[in-house]
Amino acid sequence: MFTDAKLTHRQRFLNVMDYKSVDRVPNIEVGAWGQTIERWEKEGLDLSKVHFNWWIGENNFSIDPREYIPVNYQMRPFFEYKLIEKTDRYEIFRDALGVVHKALIEGTARGTRMCMDQYISFPVEKPEDFKEIKKRYVATTDRYPADWESKIDGWKNCDVPLILAHNCQTLGYYWRMREWMGTEGLSYAWYDYPELCHEMCEFITDFTIEVSKPILSHKIPIDYVMINEDLSMKTGPLLSPSVYKKFIAPEMRRLVDFFKSNGVKYVFLDTDGNCEVLIKTFMDCGVDAIWPLERVAGMDPVRIRKEYGRDLRLYGGVDKMRLALGKKEIDRHLAELCPLIEEGGFIPTVDHTVSPEISLEDFYYYIERKNAALSGKF
Repeated sequence: MFTDAKLTHRQRFLNVMDYKSVDRVPNIEVGAWGQTIERWEKEGLDLSKVHFNWWIGENNFSIDPREYIPVNYQMRPFFEYKLIEKTDRYEIFRDALGVVHKALIEGTARGTRMCMDQYISFPVEKPEDFKEIKKRYVATTDRYPADWESKIDGWKNCDVPLILAHNCQTLGYYWRMREWMGTEGLSYAWYDYPELCHEMCEFITDFTIEVSKPILSHKIPIDYVMINEDLSMKTGPLLSPSVYKKFIAPEMRRLVDFFKSNGVKYVFLDTDGNCEVLIKTFMDCGVDAIWPLERVAGMDPVRIRKEYGRDLRLYGGVDKMRLALGKKEIDRHLAELCPLIEEGGFIPTVDHTVSPEISLEDFYYYIERKNAALSGKF
């Protein structure tokens, strides 16, 4: 798989996805918890030399650059933030999406909380509520930066991987509907309000397509779009395969077909947890890759490759828990992944953001040893 020919970042990425030879596999990571950053600063990291937006690269950790076409698919306008109650331990507030939270203040670092919030209410509780939410999702050209047309030629000649929209912008069906209704509300809605669920799924497809059309009409060769779903927990999806196939799959297929017929080469799907019972359905919808392959949920990339073959590219799959166990365990873990790295169609990353159990010294060691594996020199 490895070649001595020097490739651009973009060609390197595309060759890995196409199972072609590369000088090395891309070094990509996602980011770190706020608590991790604070630990690393205490352990000697000069924060003036890092930015922790690893989506666009990070020289300090040899993380490769990527470029994102900035399209805004979010709610507009947002709800006005409202603080309802605050104590020394917690606060209750309405956020920009209209969701009322109870959030623990203790242990928060750089915006990262130590535990999940308690969600008290959501903006859509019954079908008539959705009429008001739809007014906040209108496909207008001001969802692009003012100077976007001047960047088209540069995007067409980009030498790093080019992605449509920043992370957590191109939201999928379960994610978006959960934002509107909450996990519990949506779980009931599949059965209590099936027409509403069909309407929401169709609306998400139509809205995403309409917002995407202006940029895609310029025939820019986009390497991938990441559809953020987060529809799984540790032991499986938060909805049944039959519900996914009934409500989401037809619209997902329509959306993926639109992207691929308009210059997007690959469609990635982001879901934490264990989504295995839905992988075949994702592939039937045209999904090319999944991320982050969370190991604590049993998502083993070596086993998944054997089961689903090369049509499914894999992205993630490095167990953050094992990185916290020190250098010997890091070496053992990476050795297990080397055959998959060499086969292609796999970019190893920590299976989400880097947690505070991992020391700065061990993370530097992981990056050093991973880079050796990425170039076939482990």
